[in-house]
Amino acid sequence: MKICPVVLGLSLTLALGTIAVAQDAGSDSSVPMVLQITRENIKPYKGGAAHDKTESAFIAAETKAKFPVYYVALNSQSGRSRALYMSRFDTFVDMEKANKMVDMNATLSAELERASLADGELLDEVDQYVFTYDKDLSYHPHTDLQAHRVYQFSIFQVKPGHRKEWEDVVKMVKDAHEKAGTSAHWGMYEIAFGFDDGTYLAISGDPSMSAIDVGYAEDKKFVEALGGEEAMQKLDAMFGDCVQSSHNELYTVNPKQSYVSEDWIKADPSFWRPKPAAAMAAKPPAPPAQKSGQ
Repeated sequence: MKICPVVLGLSLTLALGTIAVAQDAGSDSSVPMVLQITRENIKPYKGGAAHDKTESAFIAAETKAKFPVYYVALNSQSGRSRALYMSRFDTFVDMEKANKMVDMNATLSAELERASLADGELLDEVDQYVFTYDKDLSYHPHTDLQAHRVYQFSIFQVKPGHRKEWEDVVKMVKDAHEKAGTSAHWGMYEIAFGFDDGTYLAISGDPSMSAIDVGYAEDKKFVEALGGEEAMQKLDAMFGDCVQSSHNELYTVNPKQSYVSEDWIKADPSFWRPKPAAAMAAKPPAPPAQKSGQ
């Protein structure tokens, strides 16, 4: 089972304002508490079909074992070539149970180890991060994850001792979006393990990249709801006072590397488990019809 950035120098308004768009698809009361992300940095030109093939070994092993912990694979569309694999758990106890299930299944453990060795030939490095969901800093998070095809990630490194100011900034952004009636949404996660304290990850998923176009189109409406250019300058200053750095990343879902439930597959089999295109047998053109002699 398997985050990283292009520095755009954007204010929080753009980072969260265009992070993604669509109508609210569910209550955040159903959002799992724990998010585990594995990031694979891929060697140059070792992605594509080669990586799909090595990742398919993980899926085959887990499907055979009926392993109940699923993950969605994302491939980068910005920055360095990499893949992310996201798994969600209601609690850390559930995460521990999943680890024990692998340890107790000798066949599955062996098959995953073989798959890892083959996959490792294509990779430069592998990192793992664990985040926890922050309900108060999230905004209309979506729960229809099976419909997501595009993900936008914004990563914020908050300065030590400035958590309260960071929360105030996010509240201002949320209030302005609410007043403007924009279609922005995101789930906010705080790092628990694997990276520097004060790291926050805002995630938004949508059915297509058209959500990004809508987000940019709504910027003016957001600024007006915030209070105009003077209010924007104030927000930018507050953001700069409490945030050390921010990054934005764009990913698309790779169904060939995702291990998802049967319910997801049945809901959209053409996406999650497409049938290989039938090879067209090359046929020589038929000779032209010959006229009968006189």
